[in-house]
Amino acid sequence: MISPLAYVDPSAKIGSNVTVHPFAYIDKNVEIGDNNVIMPYASIMSGARIGNGNTIYQGAVIAAVPQDFAFTGEETIARIGNDNVIRENAVIIRATHAGHETKVGDGNFIMTGARLSHDVEVGNRCIIGNGSQVSGNCRIYDCAILTSNVLMQGNTRLGSYSIVQGGCRFIKDIPPFIVAAHEPIAFYSINTKVLEHAGFSETLIKHIAQAYRILYKANTSQRDALLRIKEQIPNGPEIEQIIEFVQTSQLGIIHL
Repeated sequence: MISPLAYVDPSAKIGSNVTVHPFAYIDKNVEIGDNNVIMPYASIMSGARIGNGNTIYQGAVIAAVPQDFAFTGEETIARIGNDNVIRENAVIIRATHAGHETKVGDGNFIMTGARLSHDVEVGNRCIIGNGSQVSGNCRIYDCAILTSNVLMQGNTRLGSYSIVQGGCRFIKDIPPFIVAAHEPIAFYSINTKVLEHAGFSETLIKHIAQAYRILYKANTSQRDALLRIKEQIPNGPEIEQIIEFVQTSQLGIIHL
């Protein structure tokens, strides 16, 4: 149902069983899939590509114009997957350059007042907490959590199943499976409770913990620590993920 009090551009493509509440705004060059709910005063701007089963709450803005001096008016995309919850006054900004996209995967919970800037990529089943700010060109991997009022500086990465505690800011990458906390931000612990809840075995959690003991507490170079991890810990996808994340970091990882 589309309320007659909503504005929907005639060129917008809207799927079946979509509810658009009064005073919502849907711009031209918008595609919305099936079974979505657009609450009052939400704004779906040009360049939005929204999948199925999403709920977009009051005051949220999807595909806002980039806050980037390099932006010169190109038609770019903000692509939202399926089954996401985007709460009040959250803002998702579209990409800066033609052919690029801001991407949000499936099953994410983006809380009140959060902002995802241009060219950000968010995986699946992530939580972006109240008021958290994700700067341009950041990447958040699957099942990661930013708690409230986190500042994620541009071009940084947050590894899968990691959590950043409230009020933190970071300018380096945070590897997977850990808790990051304090000011300045630092490695705090393994994200044990979340890993247990996600079905990680006790043995696997011990292997992950051992890998981070070597990486952060072996008093050796990062290169040597990664070699020790390869030699001393049984190989598996999660251990390979840690090694690959650290090796490919352009900005370096947070410290102990």
